[in-house]
Amino acid sequence: MIQPLAYIHPEAKIAQNVVIEPFAIIHKDVEIQEGTWIGSHAVINEGARIGKNCRIYPGAVISSIPQDLKFKGEYTRTFIGDNTTIREYATISRGTEEHWKTEIGANCLIMAYAHVAHDCRIGDHCILTNNVQMAGHVHMGDWAIIGGSSSVLQFTKIGAHAMVSGGSLVRKDVPPYTKAAREPLAYTGINSIGLRRRGYDNEQINQIQEIYRYIYLRGLNNADALTQIELELPPSDERDEIVNFIRSSERGIMKGPSNSERE
Repeated sequence: MIQPLAYIHPEAKIAQNVVIEPFAIIHKDVEIQEGTWIGSHAVINEGARIGKNCRIYPGAVISSIPQDLKFKGEYTRTFIGDNTTIREYATISRGTEEHWKTEIGANCLIMAYAHVAHDCRIGDHCILTNNVQMAGHVHMGDWAIIGGSSSVLQFTKIGAHAMVSGGSLVRKDVPPYTKAAREPLAYTGINSIGLRRRGYDNEQINQIQEIYRYIYLRGLNNADALTQIELELPPSDERDEIVNFIRSSERGIMKGPSNSERE
C-alpha cells in the first residue's frame, strides 16, 4: 500500500491499510491512522497526527512550520480528525507556544489552495472552500462554511452553523447560525437551509430568528439585547450558545444590516 517512490521516515508511525502514493513525503514524528490515503507530492511534516480514513490530495502540505516570527522551534503539533479531506495544495501550519497545536476536526473538507495558519481550531463537519486564507488563532464552530477566496483575520471566531459568503473579509466575529455577506461583512439572516438539513425543526429555527431580531433589528446595543433575550425568550441550547458567543467576543461581532435592508 506504500509505493516505493514515496519517502517515509523510519520513525513515522503508519497504520495498516494506509495508501501512500509515489513521491509523497512523510517526515519523522508523524502518525497516520487506518484507511487514510496520501496523494502524490503531498508533504506531511513533523508533528502531524492524521486520523482514520482521511484523504490528503497531491501537493498538500500538512504541519508546516508556522509563518510567525515569534516561533522559535518549540515542539508543536497538528491534528486532523477522522474522515477529513484536504484537497490539492492546501497548507496547514502547526501550532506555536500560544496554543501548542492546530486542530481540524472530523468530517471536514479543506478545498484546494486553502491555508489554515498556526493555532487555528476548526470544528467537525466544517468546509473551507477554494482559496480561503485563514490567519492564526481563528476558531471555527461545527458545521460552519466559509466561501471561496475569503480571508479571515487572526483571532476571529466563526460560530457553529454559520455561513460566510465567498470573497468576504472577516474582520469581526460571526455569531452561530447566521449568514454573513457584503463589505464590510454584515448579518444577512440565519442559515435556515443548513439548519433544516441538519434536523433543526421550525420551532428552533423561529427562536433563532427571533433572537437575532433582538440583536440586529431592534436598534439595541449588544448588552441590552442580550439582557432582553434572557428575560423575554425561553431558555434553550441555541439561545445560550448565541448569548455566550456574543458575550465572550473580544473582537466584536459583525454589524447588522443597513437601514434600507431593515425596511
